[in-house]
Amino acid sequence: MADEPSHIEGGLFSQSRICIVRSHHLDKKLASEVLSAVEENGGEAVIHMSPTPLPPINEFTHIVSTTIDFPGHDAACDALIPVVKPQWIHASIAKNKLANPRQYNPDPRLFLNDVVVCCLDIPEGDKDAIVGGVLAMGGLYTPRITSSTTHLVCLSMDAERCRATTAKLTRLKIVLPHWFDDCLKLGKRIDEEPYTLPNPEILSAQYDAPLRVVESKDIVGASTSEPKKLPLLDDAREDLNVFDGKRVMISSDLNIGERVLQCLETLVIKGGGSIVYDVDSTDIYVCRYREGQDYQAASRAGKEVGNLSWLYHLITRNTWISPLRRLLHYPICRDGIPGFKGFKISLSNYAGEARIYLENLIIASGAECTKTLKQENTHLITAHGNSEKCTAAREWNLHVVNHLWLEDSYAQWRMKTVSEPRYTHFPKRTNLGEIVGQTKIDKFAIEEHFFPGEDDGAAASETISPGAMQQKDDNTRSDKPEKGEEPKKTKVAQRIEIPRSSTPRRIKEPKTTAKRDRLSLQTPHVSRFMTDEKENNTPSTTGSRKSKDVAAARLMEIAPDINLYEREKRRTGGVVYGGRRKSADEADVSRKRSIEPDEISDTESKKQKRVRAPVSMHLLVTGYAPWVGNWKKEDSDRRHLRDLGIMVVADASRCTHVAAPSILKTPKFVNALAFGRKVISCDFITDCIAKDKLLDPDKYKLRDKESEKKYGFTLEQALQRAEKNKNKLLQGRTIFCVETIHGGFDAFKSIIENNGGQCAMYRGRPITIPGRRGTDTDEPHKDEVYLISGDDKGHMKVWPKFRTMVQDRKKIPKIVRSEWLLQIVMSQEWRWKDEFELKEEDIVPADE
Repeated sequence: MADEPSHIEGGLFSQSRICIVRSHHLDKKLASEVLSAVEENGGEAVIHMSPTPLPPINEFTHIVSTTIDFPGHDAACDALIPVVKPQWIHASIAKNKLANPRQYNPDPRLFLNDVVVCCLDIPEGDKDAIVGGVLAMGGLYTPRITSSTTHLVCLSMDAERCRATTAKLTRLKIVLPHWFDDCLKLGKRIDEEPYTLPNPEILSAQYDAPLRVVESKDIVGASTSEPKKLPLLDDAREDLNVFDGKRVMISSDLNIGERVLQCLETLVIKGGGSIVYDVDSTDIYVCRYREGQDYQAASRAGKEVGNLSWLYHLITRNTWISPLRRLLHYPICRDGIPGFKGFKISLSNYAGEARIYLENLIIASGAECTKTLKQENTHLITAHGNSEKCTAAREWNLHVVNHLWLEDSYAQWRMKTVSEPRYTHFPKRTNLGEIVGQTKIDKFAIEEHFFPGEDDGAAASETISPGAMQQKDDNTRSDKPEKGEEPKKTKVAQRIEIPRSSTPRRIKEPKTTAKRDRLSLQTPHVSRFMTDEKENNTPSTTGSRKSKDVAAARLMEIAPDINLYEREKRRTGGVVYGGRRKSADEADVSRKRSIEPDEISDTESKKQKRVRAPVSMHLLVTGYAPWVGNWKKEDSDRRHLRDLGIMVVADASRCTHVAAPSILKTPKFVNALAFGRKVISCDFITDCIAKDKLLDPDKYKLRDKESEKKYGFTLEQALQRAEKNKNKLLQGRTIFCVETIHGGFDAFKSIIENNGGQCAMYRGRPITIPGRRGTDTDEPHKDEVYLISGDDKGHMKVWPKFRTMVQDRKKIPKIVRSEWLLQIVMSQEWRWKDEFELKEEDIVPADE
C-alpha cells in the first residue's frame, strides 16, 4: 500500500515553483510543453533564457534543464536545489508522485544518466553489480523491457525473448556486461559498439586489428588556450545574444592587438553585452593567467573567469558554457602543475584535434611534449595498449597511462598517482580518444591554490610567481569611460600596482613629498595608479618600461611611510597635535619607531586585516577533542592555524605532520603511518592557537608508552620501517573484505591501498584472485589469501564459500579479524597471531 500513488490536494506540483532553463537542446516549443505540464498539475513555473542570469535562486524548488552549462548552476547546487532534466516532470506525472531527482540530473559526471537498463539471463550477483553501478551513475533500472529501455544486458542472443525484443525495439542496444565494467572502471561512458550483440568485437579473435578513430565532440573549440583563428565581425551570427545583459572585462595580459581588441568588444556589444574596465562591476573577466589582483578579486566574487579560447567559443556558438567545463577554457598558470616540470611525455594512438588538445594540455601542465618516444621519456599517454610505442615504453619501464591521468592532474592541480587502476585501464577494441575532454576544472582545487580566501588579499603579491611579477601591470584595463561617454576600445592601459585604499584614486607620477602625502594607502587590496601624465597612454618603448619599473619600486619603497602618515592623520587633532604630547627627548625616539599598539584606535585595528603567513606545514588532525561535535570552533581554529602558516588537510598523502592525542586506530592516523609522517601531540594545536604563533613541532612529538605496550610496537620504529617500506608493505597482495565490515569497507580499502596492496569486496560470489607478480617466492605466507571479517552470522555465511574459492586455486584461505590488518600496518611489519584467525568453532552464539 505504501507504494501506491496517492491523491495530492492542489495538484502534484502544488508545493513546487520550477524554473525552466532554455538552451540549445531545450527549445521554446519543448519548454512550453514542460510549462503546460507543470501548470496542469497545480505547479508554478517560469521560462528562463540561458545567457541571462537566473532570478534569485531561493525562489525555486527545482530547476529544469538539459545541461549544467547555464549561469547559476553552481549557486543552485550550493543551495541544494535539484537540477533535473525535463523527463523528471513526465516521470513524476506518470507515477503521480515526485520522482527521485538524482536519476534525472543532467550533470555529465553522472555519465549513465541517459541509460535505462534491463538485465536478462545473467547471474544474480552480476545483475546486482550492474544495477548498482547504473543507479550510482545517474541511470535507471527496469525489471521489464519497455519502450523507454535503452540497454538490455545479456550474455548471448540465444534466448527467444531476446530475439523477439530486438525485432520490436530497433533502437534498443543489447550489450555484454563487460561494457558496464569498463565504463565504471574508467569513470566515463565509452562507445557500446564493441560490446554489442550478436557479434561483439571484444570476443572476436581479431581484437588486435586496427581500431577506428572516433572524434570527441567535447574538445571542439577547446583544444587550445591561445587560439590562432579569430572570430571576424562579418562572420558573426545575426542572432548573437550570448552576452545579453553581461558586463565583460578584457584583461591586457592577453597581449592581443588593437584590431582584434576592437573586434571582440564590438562582438560583445552586438551580443547584448557591455564592456567595463573595473573588476568590481564586471560579470565576465577574460584573462590569460591565473594571477594578479583582478583575477583573484573576480574569482573570489564568484564571477565567470575564462580565457580567450572560451570567449571565442561563446561568440562562434552563441551558446553559454561555463569556463570550468573545459580544461583549456580556464586561464593557465605560468609554472605548471607542481611536480610536472622535467617530465617528458609522448602521445600514442590519439589523432586529430584530440592530439592537439593533449599536446597543449601537456605544455600547460608544465611538462615537455615530445613527438617521438625515447628512453629519456618519463611517460607515454596512449588511447589503447596496442602500438609499437606501448611495447617500447613497457620494455623501457616508462609509465604507460591513458589521458585521464593528465586531465585529472590538471583539473585537481596535483600530480595523480600513475598506479591508479583507472589510468592504466585500456578496454579492448576501444580508442579512448572518444572520451577526451570530458573532465572539468575542479573549482575547489583552483580556489585552494590560486585564490584561497579573502583574507589572503594582502599576501597575494607574496605568492605570485616570478614570471608573473613581470606582467603584474598587465592584469586589467584601466581606461574607464567617464559618465555619459562611450567606452574607449583602442587603448590598453599600462600601470603599476601598489596596495590600494578603500576609495582608490588615479594620480600622476609622484614627484614631490607633498604629492606622496596625498596618496591614501592600505594593505588588503591593490589599486590602479598611472605612471604617466596621460591616463590612456600606452608605453611602447624600452625606456618607458624601465621608467615604470623604477616608479613601481619607488612607490613600494615609500609605502610604509605613507601608511604611517595616513594613520597619524586620522588620529584626534591631526598629525601635529594628535595623541599624547612628548618631550623633546621622546620626539627623536618616536620618529625611529613605529606606532605603539595602544595608540591605534579600535576602529583602526578592525580595519587592518591580518596577513597570512605562507604555508609551511600541512597538518592532518585526528581525535582532537575540542573539535569533536563543534564544527564552529573547528572552522574558527582552522582559519587561525592557516593564518599562522598551518594548512589543515584531510588526505594523509598530502600532510607533513599528523596530530593526535594518542596512538589511534582511525583511518587518518593509520594511513599517515604508512607514509611515514611525523606524529605530534594535539597539544601543538592548542598551544599554537593560545600563543598565536607557529611553534616548533619537533618539541611536540607524540609520547604514548601505554599504547605502544598495548599494541606491541614503538612509534619511532614504526615510522622508520615506513620510510624503508615506501608504501609497499602489502605490495602484490589482494586482501578481501566483507561488504559490511565494522568501520566501513572504504576505510579498510584506503588503508590497504596506501600500503601498496589491493582490496576487493567479497559478497560470497567467485572472484578472480590475481597472481602475485614481482614478489619473493621464498616469502612466508605467500600462498595465503586473507578475508577480513566480523564474527556475526551474516559474515559467517560467506566463510565456507570463500574457503572453497581459495582452495580451488591451490591457495590457503585465512579468515581474520580486522585487528590483524591494523597490527600490521600500524607496526609497519608483517605479524601473525593465531588469535587473529576466525573459525566457526571459536564463535560463541549470541543466545548463550
